[in-house]
Amino acid sequence: MKVANKNIKIFLNAVLGPVLFLWIVYSVYKQVVHQPDLLLSVQYVKQALFGPLAWKLYLVLFLMLINWMIEARKWQVLMMPLQCMSLSTSIKSVLAGVSLGLCTPNRVGEYGGRMIYIYEEVRLKSVSMSLLGNISQLIITLLLGCAGLFIQKEIIYIACAGYHISYNWFIAFCWMAVAVTILVIIFYFKIGWIVNIIIPMRFINKWLTKMNGLQSVSVTILLRVLALSAVRYIVFVCQYILMLQLMHVDLNITDAFWLITVLYLILAVIPSVTLLELGMRGMIAVLLFEGFSENTLGIYAASAGIWFINLIIPAVAGGLLIPGLKLFNRP
Repeated sequence: MKVANKNIKIFLNAVLGPVLFLWIVYSVYKQVVHQPDLLLSVQYVKQALFGPLAWKLYLVLFLMLINWMIEARKWQVLMMPLQCMSLSTSIKSVLAGVSLGLCTPNRVGEYGGRMIYIYEEVRLKSVSMSLLGNISQLIITLLLGCAGLFIQKEIIYIACAGYHISYNWFIAFCWMAVAVTILVIIFYFKIGWIVNIIIPMRFINKWLTKMNGLQSVSVTILLRVLALSAVRYIVFVCQYILMLQLMHVDLNITDAFWLITVLYLILAVIPSVTLLELGMRGMIAVLLFEGFSENTLGIYAASAGIWFINLIIPAVAGGLLIPGLKLFNRP
């Protein structure tokens, strides 16, 4: 059985992953080369760095710093019941998590990266805190994503109709998203109560007891973390709108805002690996935005720019912080 599992993992890593990546690259290439006014779109991309709108790119870069500062503050607040952590240490911990999560499915390696800067005796408990932070961000994504689904439902349905999705199935998905959102919110605020029910179960008691730091999290901390997640989400959306404007993708701000919330909702529920996520971002963005703009290259360029700025640059910075770090000493 172990040999079989190992062979499956080898197949997934060595064959399926690269095949999916090549398929996405080919799909992107086909859509880009067949778009109208391709040369004009290429010119827009070239002008992004040095043209009169280049200040928007620098603003996106500045917002990237704000984005990760907010996430570091959120991590600092979450860790208060377990460890007194300075903001600078929190920033290092968050960036290390981004770096180690880069090549893992749904960035699960992020948990291990953050633990590097946590005291050894509370490292396992910090995993539950990191999970709580991710849930808070998911709640905001689900809430605004559901709102975007209903506000832009006619436009989104027209886009989905091309994939033979009936109106009833589309509405069913919208209400299912609402139901999931409600359940996630209940789970977030009642997580300590849920853990108290689970702990007596012997088969998971040993590990859950070691990892559980959730009972010490107050409602005040949960609300503060949720508020920080909301601010961080607004930063995400502002960055995306600026990148779309920079690439001359013609959407008004209101439509762009709600379509971006739907984009982030879809990305949140699709399992992904970081490398494949770049292609998925572009393909979903084109699906949502093509009713407003034929500038396919600009849509892909905006998606790629956000991906690179918000993920690759912080991951590289986090990777520079890891070498030489002593994992079994206190930071």
